[in-house]
Amino acid sequence: MSEIYHIPVLLEPCLEGLNINPSGIYVDLTFGGGGHSRAILDRLDKGKLIVFDQDEDAWANRIDDERVRFVRHNFRFLYQFLKYLDAIPVDGILADLGVSSHHFDEAQRGFSFRFEGDLDMRMNRNNPVTAATVLNTYSEEQLIQIFKLYGEVTSSPRLVRDIISFRNNKSFRTTSDLKEVASRFAPPRDAARFLSQVFQGLRIEVNGEMDALKEMLAATTHVLKPGGRLVIMSYHSLEDRLVKNFFRTGDVNKSEVETDLYGRSDVPFRLITRKVVVPSNEEIERNPRSRSAKLRVAERN
Repeated sequence: MSEIYHIPVLLEPCLEGLNINPSGIYVDLTFGGGGHSRAILDRLDKGKLIVFDQDEDAWANRIDDERVRFVRHNFRFLYQFLKYLDAIPVDGILADLGVSSHHFDEAQRGFSFRFEGDLDMRMNRNNPVTAATVLNTYSEEQLIQIFKLYGEVTSSPRLVRDIISFRNNKSFRTTSDLKEVASRFAPPRDAARFLSQVFQGLRIEVNGEMDALKEMLAATTHVLKPGGRLVIMSYHSLEDRLVKNFFRTGDVNKSEVETDLYGRSDVPFRLITRKVVVPSNEEIERNPRSRSAKLRVAERN
């Protein structure tokens, strides 16, 4: 595995945000290369760490430590597994929502337009739906919504018309097939960004990322102890908007706090970071893929 797979983004701000109690129980919802998890363990004494990751590559990179429990499932099942492990309430939860550099660099996983590979994009390879399945079977209306909402592609209708035309002649199979069609609509000076948006939209649909995030956020109110910290890094505006709303109001769909007749509100979290935390220029230079990271921290009331 590439060394960059192990570089944790915004490591110190994450640790500071968690406000680690050496005897506490912490959850890393996105284990990946284990960089954040190992740093948390370094600060634990009698504490415990529960890590989630549905990807088999993450399991292969697991930590051999009696204080660690590895849950090989999507973090949308946060509440169910913490209850099963008798670990409620916990002191802190960390989620780095970014796709790991390792996944982007593994050509056969199909996450990146930079490499030739199968149109797969599954985090959990037991999932029967691949990116090729979506492109070859979804309706025109469904595809337009995916690229418009998840990829924020303004030319979604025209893009999808060409996708339908392509699949009428042959099935989508490889990343090059999608790149061939999408490139026709890419701005000459910003083609890479456009292609990234197209691939992002497809990846989010394949893995049900938005629904999983909403379910996970809702579960945190039931598993965090009062004073427990929730630390989340997002990498695109869709995720960040949900996280920002949830931290502020307790509802991913509401951006403004509702109050009663006396002006009182019943929000579940107190903001620790009033402004979003982003990587320094030095970190971006060291790890370019940290560039779009946005970190927010909240404390359970």
